Amino acid sequence: MTTPHSNHRPDEFCVEGHRMYQRALHDGQVALRAADTAPCLLDMGLLRPTAEDPERLEPVTPSIALQRLLRASDERIADERRRGQRMADIFEPLVRAGVHPAGTTTPMLRALGSKERTNQAITEALAEARTETLTIQPYRPHLTRRPEVHAAAVARDQAFLDRGGRIRALYQHTVRHIPYTQDRYEQLTGDVEARTLDEVTERLIIVDRTVAFIPASADRSLALEVRHPALIAYFANTFDRLWHLATPMHPQAVHQPTLNGITPRQRAIAALLVEGHTDSDIADRLGMNVRTARVHIAKLAATLGSESRAQLGYLIGQSGILDQGG
Repeated sequence: MTTPHSNHRPDEFCVEGHRMYQRALHDGQVALRAADTAPCLLDMGLLRPTAEDPERLEPVTPSIALQRLLRASDERIADERRRGQRMADIFEPLVRAGVHPAGTTTPMLRALGSKERTNQAITEALAEARTETLTIQPYRPHLTRRPEVHAAAVARDQAFLDRGGRIRALYQHTVRHIPYTQDRYEQLTGDVEARTLDEVTERLIIVDRTVAFIPASADRSLALEVRHPALIAYFANTFDRLWHLATPMHPQAVHQPTLNGITPRQRAIAALLVEGHTDSDIADRLGMNVRTARVHIAKLAATLGSESRAQLGYLIGQSGILDQGG
């Protein structure tokens, strides 16, 4: 007896789909009509018609299918990053001009002119929060957090959790190896989750889905407090999309697999290399220092047998590690 196909996101693997895919791998083929119970397998490209009989379907090799799905996820993440940057570019001149609706006591857009003022505004918002905070925190190795600042942030978050609040945080994969990040979550008790991606957008904090904080200048010296409902909904939707694409880090860590000798981090670097980014750009986007980025590039070159930067880009394209099975 088969389970009726459930509604789910296009990039999710339902129970019936997983069962049908396993059956196809075991038997080598399945009938086209049998796949009606799991149409997501065709949508995700996990089953395809056989060359001999269009009424029969054969499974795509799991490693190839995974590479294809990861590539699709990378493209969605890059698209969200570009959308976020366009939004920041549009609103930066408005922030500097101090624009907000006439007659309102609380401006929908408020410029915060220093890091101290920004931290104070965030602390005030969290002190009033009761339900949920969503944060995106890009990691930058050259910036270090003082112990007293770290302790204050933990205390502030714990007070919010003690009131029954929920915390969800997104980082780059590199923070999985940063001691202070691990210490932070080990100290917190309550409904708190953290996930990671190869790349994240600029810093974003959403409190109770009523107020958000984002950078408002290229040097990050100016922040913007946002209370406009449409913008808050847009930011929350962007966060939710990235959250579903991210890999769990806390409370239970999940690790991406190494495929064909290429680690997930090397694959992310390879994608940026073929786009023509410099070592410095790659390091900044992936949350690592330049020296670490160059070590990974050297390992990637050794794995692919490259002897030069130009040859490395060519070999990445030829290897299929970015679009294998596409």
